[in-house]
Amino acid sequence: MDMFSRQKRSSIMRRIKSADTEPEKAVRRLLHAWGYRFRLHRRDLPGCPDIVLPKFRIVLLVHGCFWHGHRCQEGRRPKSHKSYWNWKLDSNKARDRTNRRRLRDLGWKCLVIWACQIENPRGIAAKLDKAVCNR
Repeated sequence: MDMFSRQKRSSIMRRIKSADTEPEKAVRRLLHAWGYRFRLHRRDLPGCPDIVLPKFRIVLLVHGCFWHGHRCQEGRRPKSHKSYWNWKLDSNKARDRTNRRRLRDLGWKCLVIWACQIENPRGIAAKLDKAVCNR
């Protein structure tokens, strides 16, 4: 049983953004500070990636741990409405896999950055440097 009324839950869910999230903005600030130039939400690419580095043919997918099923504390599944949430989160993960595969088939390198990793800019820098150097 949900702790909120239907109207309150609807209001909460309506405020959840899919673009320009705080983790995404944090990654963009880091990239800009490091001198990388990028494009946002290219609709001509599968899945409309969050950040695209066209010069390097790299896409950065900034995933929220809950919505994309990360194996961290923030990625745990709700205990209520299990059938709905299992379906929803499994569908998200399947869609992510499909989009990554389609991007790779088009010659793009995909890097996933999880929201919980944002607090470690060195880790993000290492991941990005490795991708840029190993093109």
